[in-house]
Amino acid sequence: MINHLLQSLVCERFLMDARYREGHLRVVNALPERRVMGLHSPEIKQVAKQLSREGGEIVMPDGMHRMCANGAEVIRAFEEVPSESLCYEETVIWGYLINLEKYSLDERLAMLSRYVPVLDNWAVCDSYCAHAKWIVRADKEAMWTFLQPWFRSEREFEVRFAAVVAMSYFLNEEWLEQVFAQLNALDFDRIKSKYKTVKGKPKVAQQGTVQGVEPYYVRMGVAWLLATALAKFPEQTRTFVRSSNLPADVVKLYIRKARESLRTRNVVAL
Repeated sequence: MINHLLQSLVCERFLMDARYREGHLRVVNALPERRVMGLHSPEIKQVAKQLSREGGEIVMPDGMHRMCANGAEVIRAFEEVPSESLCYEETVIWGYLINLEKYSLDERLAMLSRYVPVLDNWAVCDSYCAHAKWIVRADKEAMWTFLQPWFRSEREFEVRFAAVVAMSYFLNEEWLEQVFAQLNALDFDRIKSKYKTVKGKPKVAQQGTVQGVEPYYVRMGVAWLLATALAKFPEQTRTFVRSSNLPADVVKLYIRKARESLRTRNVVAL
């Protein structure tokens, strides 16, 4: 698709320093089939902004070259190709473009309906959510309705998407109880993950593995949400956790997250 735009921006250390490359791959932890080129976030954002302003040349999987006049046309090109043909950086750029372009809420949600199923990695999911500042101004009722099927999904990163959006844009007095209700309704046993649990920390980065119970990234997302809620609403959060249906390991992850955060390290978690 846009490898020709990305190649010159690949971090030199990623190409030349094996130890650095291993560290980068460990952090991103993409699935084995998702190629990682090695760009850093500022360069990824740079390409996304350039495509949004000016468009650019896209190379389709069949080798055809297509000139896109703007970011909207680039998004349509991404939507047309098999998602497995995209590298990690391209999936991030796709999400950034959805956030950068000017759309009505209905148009943006329609694009998200096609993008969210592509999410297969914590970094792609969380970077999208962090930069979706349009949600601050969006109709919250419509946005909350949009999140409901993702909360009930059986796919790991669709559920994480809903949890991270809720954490980022719905942790306030008006929505707190509804956020907690969604967490309480999660059935962790039915959520499928492509990541496999391994014991110990491998010496070499093993993409697609985690050192935790599946679905690891949903469990971590819920723990992160609760630790954030603790900072804002400590008493309500403690009350919820004590009476919730959350698995014991998720509660332990939440307590660990709370202790690691400067905002909550001195706040009682339970």
